[in-house]
Amino acid sequence: MEFTVRKLDILQEVGLTQGAVEKKTTIPILANLLLDAGSGELKLAATNLDLGIKSSCVAKVEEPGAVTTPAKNLMDILRSLPDEEVRVKKLENNWLRIECASASFKLVGLPTDNFPTLPAFGTALAEISARDLLGLINKTIFSVAEEEVRFALNGALLLIKPLSLTMVATDGHRLAHVERPANFEHLSSEISALIPKKALAELQRLLSEAGEKDTVSFGQDETHLFFQLGKRLLVSRMVTGQFPNFEAVLPKENHRSVVLDREELATAIRRVSLLADNKSHTVQLVLDNNKLEIRSSNTELGEARDELDADYSAGKIDIGFNCQYLLDFLAATEDPSVSLDFKDDESAGQLRPASAEDYRYRYVVMPMRV
Repeated sequence: MEFTVRKLDILQEVGLTQGAVEKKTTIPILANLLLDAGSGELKLAATNLDLGIKSSCVAKVEEPGAVTTPAKNLMDILRSLPDEEVRVKKLENNWLRIECASASFKLVGLPTDNFPTLPAFGTALAEISARDLLGLINKTIFSVAEEEVRFALNGALLLIKPLSLTMVATDGHRLAHVERPANFEHLSSEISALIPKKALAELQRLLSEAGEKDTVSFGQDETHLFFQLGKRLLVSRMVTGQFPNFEAVLPKENHRSVVLDREELATAIRRVSLLADNKSHTVQLVLDNNKLEIRSSNTELGEARDELDADYSAGKIDIGFNCQYLLDFLAATEDPSVSLDFKDDESAGQLRPASAEDYRYRYVVMPMRV
Protein backbone atom coordinates (compact mmCIF):
# COMPACT_ATOMS: atom_id res chain seq x y z
CA MET A 1 0.00 0.00 0.00
CA GLU A 2 1.27 3.45 -0.94
CA PHE A 3 -0.57 6.75 -1.35
CA THR A 4 -0.23 10.53 -1.16
CA VAL A 5 -2.87 12.77 0.39
CA ARG A 6 -3.30 16.39 1.45
CA LYS A 7 -2.57 16.82 5.15
CA LEU A 8 -5.77 18.75 5.90
CA ASP A 9 -7.92 16.17 4.06
CA ILE A 10 -6.65 13.16 5.99
CA LEU A 11 -6.43 15.07 9.28
CA GLN A 12 -10.10 16.05 9.08
CA GLU A 13 -11.26 12.47 8.47
CA VAL A 14 -8.94 10.90 11.05
CA GLY A 15 -10.19 13.47 13.58
CA LEU A 16 -13.77 12.53 12.80
CA THR A 17 -13.15 8.85 13.58
CA GLN A 18 -11.58 9.41 17.01
CA GLY A 19 -14.92 9.21 18.80
CA ALA A 20 -15.39 5.60 17.67
CA VAL A 21 -11.92 4.48 18.74
CA GLU A 22 -11.76 2.50 21.97
CA LYS A 23 -9.47 4.44 24.34
CA LYS A 24 -9.11 1.79 27.07
CA THR A 25 -9.34 -1.72 25.73
CA THR A 26 -7.92 -5.19 26.17
CA ILE A 27 -8.45 -5.73 22.44
CA PRO A 28 -5.59 -3.83 20.71
CA ILE A 29 -7.23 -3.80 17.26
CA LEU A 30 -10.06 -1.58 18.60
CA ALA A 31 -7.55 1.19 19.31
CA ASN A 32 -6.55 1.11 15.65
CA LEU A 33 -7.83 2.86 12.56
CA LEU A 34 -8.35 0.94 9.33
CA LEU A 35 -6.77 2.60 6.28
CA ASP A 36 -7.77 1.17 2.91
CA ALA A 37 -6.32 2.83 -0.21
CA GLY A 38 -7.62 2.20 -3.72
CA SER A 39 -9.45 3.71 -6.73
CA GLY A 40 -8.29 7.26 -6.08
CA GLU A 41 -9.43 7.47 -2.49
CA LEU A 42 -8.45 6.55 1.04
CA LYS A 43 -11.17 4.85 3.10
CA LEU A 44 -11.03 5.05 6.88
CA ALA A 45 -12.93 3.08 9.52
CA ALA A 46 -12.98 2.91 13.31
CA THR A 47 -15.14 1.01 15.78
CA ASN A 48 -15.44 0.15 19.47
CA LEU A 49 -18.06 -2.54 18.65
CA ASP A 50 -20.91 -0.30 19.86
CA LEU A 51 -20.17 2.63 17.56
CA GLY A 52 -18.50 2.70 14.17
CA ILE A 53 -17.54 5.44 11.71
CA LYS A 54 -16.61 5.12 8.05
CA SER A 55 -15.22 7.95 5.97
CA SER A 56 -13.00 8.67 2.97
CA CYS A 57 -10.92 11.34 1.27
CA VAL A 58 -9.30 11.84 -2.12
CA ALA A 59 -5.81 10.33 -2.45
CA LYS A 60 -3.23 9.58 -5.13
CA VAL A 61 -2.91 5.82 -4.81
CA GLU A 62 0.33 4.35 -6.18
CA GLU A 63 -0.29 0.88 -4.72
CA PRO A 64 -3.65 -0.28 -3.32
CA GLY A 65 -3.74 -1.97 0.05
CA ALA A 66 -4.94 -1.83 3.64
CA VAL A 67 -3.48 -1.69 7.14
CA THR A 68 -4.55 -0.77 10.66
CA THR A 69 -2.55 1.64 12.80
CA PRO A 70 -2.97 3.23 16.26
CA ALA A 71 -5.55 6.01 15.80
CA LYS A 72 -4.31 8.36 18.52
CA ASN A 73 -0.67 8.18 17.40
CA LEU A 74 -1.62 8.76 13.78
CA MET A 75 -3.73 11.76 14.81
CA ASP A 76 -0.85 13.23 16.86
CA ILE A 77 1.58 12.78 13.98
CA LEU A 78 -0.71 14.40 11.42
CA ARG A 79 -1.34 17.38 13.70
CA SER A 80 2.41 17.97 13.99
CA LEU A 81 3.02 18.04 10.24
CA PRO A 82 3.25 21.15 8.01
CA ASP A 83 0.39 21.87 5.64
CA GLU A 84 1.80 19.87 2.73
CA GLU A 85 1.21 16.53 1.03
CA VAL A 86 1.60 13.46 3.21
CA ARG A 87 3.15 10.29 1.77
CA VAL A 88 2.19 6.99 3.38
CA LYS A 89 3.64 3.56 2.59
CA LYS A 90 3.03 0.16 4.14
CA LEU A 91 6.27 -1.64 5.03
CA GLU A 92 7.01 -5.20 6.11
CA ASN A 93 5.19 -6.60 9.15
CA ASN A 94 2.42 -3.99 8.79
CA TRP A 95 4.61 -1.05 9.72
CA LEU A 96 3.67 2.29 8.22
CA ARG A 97 6.04 4.98 7.00
CA ILE A 98 4.67 8.54 7.05
CA GLU A 99 6.58 11.35 5.35
CA CYS A 100 5.82 15.05 4.96
CA ALA A 101 8.37 17.68 3.91
CA SER A 102 11.50 16.87 5.98
CA ALA A 103 9.66 14.84 8.64
CA SER A 104 9.54 11.05 8.65
CA PHE A 105 7.85 8.57 10.99
CA LYS A 106 7.56 4.79 11.24
CA LEU A 107 4.42 3.65 12.99
CA VAL A 108 3.63 0.09 14.06
CA GLY A 109 0.47 -1.50 12.68
CA LEU A 110 -1.63 -4.64 12.90
CA PRO A 111 -3.01 -6.91 10.17
CA THR A 112 -6.48 -6.07 8.88
CA ASP A 113 -7.71 -9.65 9.38
CA ASN A 114 -8.85 -9.05 12.96
CA PHE A 115 -10.44 -5.65 12.38
CA PRO A 116 -14.21 -5.95 13.01
CA THR A 117 -16.44 -5.74 9.95
CA LEU A 118 -18.93 -2.91 10.26
CA PRO A 119 -22.55 -3.71 9.30
CA ALA A 120 -23.52 -2.65 5.80
CA PHE A 121 -26.02 0.17 5.30
CA GLY A 122 -28.98 -1.14 3.37
CA THR A 123 -32.03 0.90 2.32
CA ALA A 124 -32.58 4.37 3.74
CA LEU A 125 -35.90 4.70 5.57
CA ALA A 126 -35.92 8.50 5.57
CA GLU A 127 -33.94 11.53 4.42
CA ILE A 128 -33.67 13.96 7.35
CA SER A 129 -32.49 17.56 7.15
CA ALA A 130 -29.05 17.63 8.80
CA ARG A 131 -29.77 20.99 10.43
CA ASP A 132 -33.12 19.77 11.78
CA LEU A 133 -31.56 16.66 13.29
CA LEU A 134 -28.75 18.71 14.83
CA GLY A 135 -31.33 21.04 16.37
CA LEU A 136 -33.14 18.10 17.96
CA ILE A 137 -29.93 16.68 19.41
CA ASN A 138 -28.74 20.03 20.78
CA LYS A 139 -32.03 20.47 22.65
CA THR A 140 -32.18 16.99 24.23
CA ILE A 141 -28.76 15.37 24.63
CA PHE A 142 -28.14 16.79 28.11
CA SER A 143 -31.27 15.04 29.40
CA VAL A 144 -30.10 11.54 28.44
CA ALA A 145 -29.34 9.36 31.46
CA GLU A 146 -25.97 7.78 32.15
CA GLU A 147 -27.12 4.88 34.30
CA GLU A 148 -26.22 1.21 34.26
CA VAL A 149 -29.63 0.03 35.47
CA ARG A 150 -32.34 1.68 33.33
CA PHE A 151 -30.87 1.03 29.89
CA ALA A 152 -33.83 2.51 28.03
CA LEU A 153 -33.00 5.94 29.46
CA ASN A 154 -29.42 5.80 28.13
CA GLY A 155 -30.55 7.09 24.76
CA ALA A 156 -32.84 9.60 23.10
CA LEU A 157 -36.00 8.48 21.34
CA LEU A 158 -36.23 9.58 17.70
CA LEU A 159 -39.72 9.54 16.18
CA ILE A 160 -40.21 10.05 12.45
CA LYS A 161 -43.82 10.61 11.42
CA PRO A 162 -45.25 11.62 8.02
CA LEU A 163 -45.46 15.31 9.04
CA SER A 164 -43.10 15.68 11.98
CA LEU A 165 -39.75 14.86 13.49
CA THR A 166 -39.53 14.39 17.28
CA MET A 167 -36.81 13.64 19.82
CA VAL A 168 -37.35 12.91 23.52
CA ALA A 169 -34.80 12.30 26.29
CA THR A 170 -35.13 11.82 30.04
CA ASP A 171 -32.99 10.79 32.99
CA GLY A 172 -35.95 10.35 35.34
CA HIS A 173 -35.51 13.81 36.88
CA ARG A 174 -36.11 15.92 33.78
CA LEU A 175 -37.46 15.41 30.27
CA ALA A 176 -36.69 17.27 27.05
CA HIS A 177 -39.25 17.00 24.24
CA VAL A 178 -38.75 18.75 20.92
CA GLU A 179 -40.80 18.46 17.75
CA ARG A 180 -40.41 20.05 14.34
CA PRO A 181 -42.69 20.01 11.29
CA ALA A 182 -41.22 17.89 8.49
CA ASN A 183 -42.33 16.13 5.35
CA PHE A 184 -42.04 12.34 5.32
CA GLU A 185 -45.27 11.71 3.45
CA HIS A 186 -43.87 8.54 1.87
CA LEU A 187 -44.01 6.87 5.29
CA SER A 188 -46.91 4.54 5.91
CA SER A 189 -46.16 4.18 9.61
CA GLU A 190 -44.16 5.84 12.37
CA ILE A 191 -40.43 5.05 12.69
CA SER A 192 -38.92 5.01 16.18
CA ALA A 193 -35.32 4.48 17.28
CA LEU A 194 -33.45 4.73 20.58
CA ILE A 195 -30.10 6.43 19.90
CA PRO A 196 -27.33 5.96 22.52
CA LYS A 197 -25.83 9.09 24.06
CA LYS A 198 -22.38 8.35 22.62
CA ALA A 199 -23.85 8.12 19.13
CA LEU A 200 -25.75 11.38 19.69
CA ALA A 201 -22.50 13.12 20.64
CA GLU A 202 -20.73 11.85 17.52
CA LEU A 203 -23.70 12.80 15.35
CA GLN A 204 -23.53 16.26 16.88
CA ARG A 205 -19.91 16.58 15.75
CA LEU A 206 -20.67 15.21 12.31
CA LEU A 207 -23.74 17.39 11.73
CA SER A 208 -22.06 20.59 12.93
CA GLU A 209 -20.15 20.67 9.63
CA ALA A 210 -23.27 20.14 7.48
CA GLY A 211 -24.65 22.78 5.13
CA GLU A 212 -28.14 24.26 5.11
CA LYS A 213 -29.41 21.85 2.43
CA ASP A 214 -27.53 18.69 3.48
CA THR A 215 -29.57 15.63 4.41
CA VAL A 216 -28.91 12.55 6.49
CA SER A 217 -29.94 9.15 5.16
CA PHE A 218 -31.34 7.23 8.12
CA GLY A 219 -31.75 3.47 8.28
CA GLN A 220 -31.88 0.61 10.74
CA ASP A 221 -31.78 -3.15 10.93
CA GLU A 222 -32.58 -5.45 13.86
CA THR A 223 -29.64 -4.27 15.99
CA HIS A 224 -28.04 -1.20 14.38
CA LEU A 225 -28.83 2.38 13.39
CA PHE A 226 -27.26 4.04 10.34
CA PHE A 227 -26.71 7.74 9.64
CA GLN A 228 -25.13 8.62 6.28
CA LEU A 229 -24.04 12.20 5.61
CA GLY A 230 -22.26 12.46 2.26
CA LYS A 231 -19.19 10.24 2.34
CA ARG A 232 -19.42 9.69 6.08
CA LEU A 233 -21.36 6.88 7.75
CA LEU A 234 -22.06 6.48 11.47
CA VAL A 235 -23.19 3.05 12.66
CA SER A 236 -24.49 2.52 16.20
CA ARG A 237 -25.98 -0.30 18.18
CA MET A 238 -29.51 0.40 19.34
CA VAL A 239 -30.34 0.98 22.99
CA THR A 240 -32.31 -1.98 24.34
CA GLY A 241 -35.46 -1.67 26.43
CA GLN A 242 -38.76 0.18 26.33
CA PHE A 243 -38.65 3.98 26.46
CA PRO A 244 -41.11 5.30 29.08
CA ASN A 245 -44.47 6.81 28.17
CA PHE A 246 -43.32 10.41 27.89
CA GLU A 247 -46.78 11.68 26.94
CA ALA A 248 -47.93 10.96 30.50
CA VAL A 249 -45.13 13.15 31.91
CA LEU A 250 -45.85 16.27 29.85
CA PRO A 251 -47.79 18.68 32.10
CA LYS A 252 -51.38 19.46 31.15
CA GLU A 253 -52.39 21.80 34.02
CA ASN A 254 -49.43 24.17 34.37
CA HIS A 255 -51.53 27.30 33.89
CA ARG A 256 -49.54 29.67 36.10
CA SER A 257 -46.95 31.13 33.75
CA VAL A 258 -44.38 33.90 33.69
CA VAL A 259 -42.28 35.09 30.75
CA LEU A 260 -38.69 36.19 31.46
CA ASP A 261 -35.65 37.34 29.55
CA ARG A 262 -33.58 34.22 28.94
CA GLU A 263 -30.15 35.77 29.45
CA GLU A 264 -31.19 37.72 32.56
CA LEU A 265 -32.63 34.56 34.10
CA ALA A 266 -29.57 32.47 33.26
CA THR A 267 -27.22 35.12 34.67
CA ALA A 268 -29.17 35.34 37.93
CA ILE A 269 -29.28 31.53 38.35
CA ARG A 270 -25.55 31.23 37.69
CA ARG A 271 -24.84 33.98 40.22
CA VAL A 272 -27.01 32.51 42.97
CA SER A 273 -25.80 28.95 42.28
CA LEU A 274 -22.33 29.92 43.51
CA LEU A 275 -23.57 29.23 47.04
CA ALA A 276 -25.91 26.34 46.22
CA ASP A 277 -25.64 23.07 48.12
CA ASN A 278 -22.73 21.03 46.79
CA LYS A 279 -24.76 17.83 46.49
CA SER A 280 -28.27 18.87 45.48
CA HIS A 281 -27.32 22.04 43.53
CA THR A 282 -30.74 23.40 44.51
CA VAL A 283 -31.89 26.94 43.78
CA GLN A 284 -35.22 28.15 45.13
CA LEU A 285 -37.58 30.14 42.91
CA VAL A 286 -40.12 32.32 44.72
CA LEU A 287 -42.61 33.92 42.35
CA ASP A 288 -45.10 36.45 43.72
CA ASN A 289 -46.36 40.03 43.22
CA ASN A 290 -44.53 40.73 39.96
CA LYS A 291 -41.17 39.55 41.34
CA LEU A 292 -39.07 36.42 40.91
CA GLU A 293 -36.67 35.86 43.77
CA ILE A 294 -33.93 33.28 43.30
CA ARG A 295 -32.28 31.92 46.45
CA SER A 296 -29.67 29.38 47.46
CA SER A 297 -28.12 28.26 50.74
CA ASN A 298 -25.16 26.19 51.80
CA THR A 299 -24.66 25.26 55.46
CA GLU A 300 -20.88 25.52 55.06
CA LEU A 301 -20.67 28.64 52.88
CA GLY A 302 -23.69 30.87 53.33
CA GLU A 303 -26.64 32.17 51.31
CA ALA A 304 -27.31 34.04 48.07
CA ARG A 305 -30.30 35.76 46.49
CA ASP A 306 -31.16 37.77 43.42
CA GLU A 307 -34.38 39.31 42.15
CA LEU A 308 -35.94 39.87 38.72
CA ASP A 309 -39.00 41.85 37.70
CA ALA A 310 -41.75 39.54 36.48
CA ASP A 311 -45.21 40.17 35.07
CA TYR A 312 -46.93 37.71 37.40
CA SER A 313 -49.90 37.82 39.78
CA ALA A 314 -51.37 34.31 39.66
CA GLY A 315 -50.57 33.32 43.25
CA LYS A 316 -47.35 32.58 45.08
CA ILE A 317 -45.10 29.80 43.84
CA ASP A 318 -42.19 28.61 46.03
CA ILE A 319 -40.30 25.76 44.37
CA GLY A 320 -36.77 24.37 44.14
CA PHE A 321 -34.87 22.95 41.15
CA ASN A 322 -31.40 21.64 40.35
CA CYS A 323 -29.75 24.79 39.00
CA GLN A 324 -27.80 22.89 36.32
CA TYR A 325 -31.01 21.43 34.91
CA LEU A 326 -32.36 24.96 34.42
CA LEU A 327 -29.11 26.26 32.92
CA ASP A 328 -28.98 23.36 30.44
CA PHE A 329 -32.32 24.39 28.97
CA LEU A 330 -31.50 28.11 28.95
CA ALA A 331 -28.31 27.36 27.00
CA ALA A 332 -30.09 25.09 24.52
CA THR A 333 -32.99 27.31 23.50
CA GLU A 334 -32.33 30.20 21.12
CA ASP A 335 -35.40 32.26 21.98
CA PRO A 336 -34.61 35.55 23.79
CA SER A 337 -37.55 34.99 26.17
CA VAL A 338 -38.64 31.85 28.02
CA SER A 339 -41.87 30.86 29.72
CA LEU A 340 -41.87 29.13 33.11
CA ASP A 341 -45.11 27.21 33.65
CA PHE A 342 -46.22 25.90 37.05
CA LYS A 343 -49.17 24.06 38.56
CA ASP A 344 -48.17 24.37 42.23
CA ASP A 345 -45.17 24.16 44.58
CA GLU A 346 -44.89 20.37 44.41
CA SER A 347 -45.56 19.45 40.77
CA ALA A 348 -43.11 19.36 37.87
CA GLY A 349 -42.29 22.70 36.28
CA GLN A 350 -42.18 23.29 32.54
CA LEU A 351 -39.86 25.58 30.61
CA ARG A 352 -40.38 26.48 26.96
CA PRO A 353 -39.49 29.21 24.46
CA ALA A 354 -41.89 32.12 24.89
CA SER A 355 -42.35 32.87 21.21
CA ALA A 356 -43.08 30.57 18.29
CA GLU A 357 -39.93 28.76 17.19
CA ASP A 358 -39.36 26.36 14.32
CA TYR A 359 -39.06 23.73 17.05
CA ARG A 360 -41.88 23.02 19.52
CA TYR A 361 -39.75 22.66 22.62
CA ARG A 362 -40.88 21.57 26.09
CA TYR A 363 -38.60 20.90 29.04
CA VAL A 364 -40.06 19.33 32.18
CA VAL A 365 -38.15 19.38 35.49
CA MET A 366 -39.06 17.62 38.72
CA PRO A 367 -38.92 19.87 41.81
CA MET A 368 -36.57 19.40 44.75
CA ARG A 369 -37.23 19.87 48.43
CA VAL A 370 -36.24 23.35 49.58
